[in-house]
Amino acid sequence: MSNTVAAESFDDVALAPLDVIFKLSADFKADTFPQKVNLGVGAYRDDNSKPWVLPVIKKANEILLNDDSVDHEYLPITGLPEFCDLSGKLLFGADSPVVKEKRLSTVQCISGTGSNHLAALFLSRFYKFNGEKKAFISQPTWVNHFNIFRNVGIEPVTYPYYDPKTIGLDFDGFLGAVQNAPPKSVILLHACAHNPTGVDPTHEQWQTIARVMKERAHHAFFDCAYQGFASGDLDADAWAVRHFAAEGIPLLVCQSFAKNAGLYGERVGALHIVAKSADAAARVKSQLAVLQRSEISNPPAYGARLVAMILGQPELFAQWKQDIKTMAGRIIDMRHELHRLLTQELKTPGNWDHIINQIGMFSFTGLSPEQCKTLIEEYHVYLTSNGRISMAGLNSHNIQYFAKAVDTVVRTK
Repeated sequence: MSNTVAAESFDDVALAPLDVIFKLSADFKADTFPQKVNLGVGAYRDDNSKPWVLPVIKKANEILLNDDSVDHEYLPITGLPEFCDLSGKLLFGADSPVVKEKRLSTVQCISGTGSNHLAALFLSRFYKFNGEKKAFISQPTWVNHFNIFRNVGIEPVTYPYYDPKTIGLDFDGFLGAVQNAPPKSVILLHACAHNPTGVDPTHEQWQTIARVMKERAHHAFFDCAYQGFASGDLDADAWAVRHFAAEGIPLLVCQSFAKNAGLYGERVGALHIVAKSADAAARVKSQLAVLQRSEISNPPAYGARLVAMILGQPELFAQWKQDIKTMAGRIIDMRHELHRLLTQELKTPGNWDHIINQIGMFSFTGLSPEQCKTLIEEYHVYLTSNGRISMAGLNSHNIQYFAKAVDTVVRTK
């Protein structure tokens, strides 16, 4: 009897809407049109629209598979120690005071999503919010940020970031929101290659943001999913994080190796929390371990071992940097070619300089929802309704088709 009642209690559960990006991918796969183009997926593709296994990953994988000392035992709760150590040095710099003074608490997580979740969960348990539990996130942002914060009882509040009129950064709105947020607020920032806009602050703008955040005693919550992938330079893409650390601003940094190492399915990431002392860092890590133990017990080993090997061996690290340049370089080439086609060859109405001014995998095209709908339905070009495209989905075989489709919808819609 009790079992029947329990089963019936789920009868009123509502059907959840499909995830937008995964639905786009499913629709793309089902489409039989020969010139279809998938610009929705956030994963690197080579010039033939194929997933690319980095050459350095192939080398590291071969070494790992032939190492008889490797077993399949559990990792520690906080992850592979050498991975945690090396990933922190990669992000903050080996000579950073937070690294040398052991003020960094690092825990291996389930890629970027897992590190964001653990960071938010830690805040919900241990951060003394000034009033209601809220976190300020950019408008727009990676849509999963909303779910992650709400699932741990923190309400996400958006701040101005993207200006549709300029197809660029609304710096005044952004800075004003940081200035007006209650003291000691949590402000989520994208370290580089802002998702989904591709619009990043300049170094000077970052310096101003950091100064205001320091004055207001805010905590910076950095999401760093694209280090090296944005510019092709690992150090350049870590500039904002390192500047905030140098300024002594309290930091939580979520790091992912999905994009820059092509390890999407291996779910390799880390959460770094900067403390004021080595003792405080140890206490923070102890609490992170308690939270992690209750959720995943311990993280997966394979991907972390690959990344640790690459970060720890100079020859592999040099190869990885070259692989990163290959990926970032191809995307930059696609930006310039698309800009050339729209502005010079097709003379498409409007200003398209934002295509080359934005950075990283994604670009906000400035196309309207109606224009995007037409691209999907009439031209079989799959993109989100807000006009965001993955530049990695463009290549020498489909970029002219896409540019001509954009030109047509801009002129007719």
